[in-house]
Amino acid sequence: MQRFMFEGLDIRGARVSLNAGWQSMLRGRGYGPVITRLLGEVTVVALMVGGQLKQAGRLTVQVRGNGAVGLLVVDCDQQLRLRGMASAPADLVEAPLPQLFGDGHLVMTLLPESSSTPYQSVVPLEGASVAEVFEHFIEQSEQQPTALWLAAGSDTASGLFLQKMPGADLRDADGWARVCQLAGTVTPQELKTLDTETLLTRLFHEEIATGGVRVFEPLEPRHHCPRDEEKVRRLVLSLGRAEVESILAEKGELHIHDDMCNHDYRFKVEDIARLFGDPPSALH
Repeated sequence: MQRFMFEGLDIRGARVSLNAGWQSMLRGRGYGPVITRLLGEVTVVALMVGGQLKQAGRLTVQVRGNGAVGLLVVDCDQQLRLRGMASAPADLVEAPLPQLFGDGHLVMTLLPESSSTPYQSVVPLEGASVAEVFEHFIEQSEQQPTALWLAAGSDTASGLFLQKMPGADLRDADGWARVCQLAGTVTPQELKTLDTETLLTRLFHEEIATGGVRVFEPLEPRHHCPRDEEKVRRLVLSLGRAEVESILAEKGELHIHDDMCNHDYRFKVEDIARLFGDPPSALH
């Protein structure tokens, strides 16, 4: 992820190109092309928003629906460590966003590192694309015009973000419209394959030549969702010995699947005996 600023126009932006981290998030999921694209686009926006957090914490972005897509969720922290998942059929076919999500909502939750109280916004989905949904939300929450271009597939999730700052019209009354028109010529292939400098030069050559652009040091997002054996053991203990033994009697093992990180945890009779610290009851 790389931020930039049109210094002569007071317009800021960011470019995301996520490759290895995105492939790691998808590994073993079996998502079809439509849900892969949708989750990739939400992941890019989560990075763009999370990368601008002014305090240490974790941002969680959820797109909830009651249509074919039940849930897209991505979260990241200030270090841009990502994790995410989707709940939708693998054979999902392309359709307008309102049809895919039904009566859906966008939920943005920020949990500061210094507090146990999250800040949360819940708004209806408004827009014909993931980009339009987030443009509308960011403009409403930050009161600044915003534009997004997103592209995602199984190899890469990419995007371009522009935002008009309060003093932009004083610098150039037509600057925002002009830059957005130029950015609107970008193709999905360019978003996925070009490095940031090449992309900006191709799209905004004249703006860069006349006013200059400041490009900041790149940040490197990564997929981070390690196994957490201790957390799962606490969960098993919270179920109680009787409940766990009932599951063991029926299934032969206790199987817990972590949807967010796509990890499986399996407990046999002897594992449960060690966990609870006494011999297991007879199973019938």
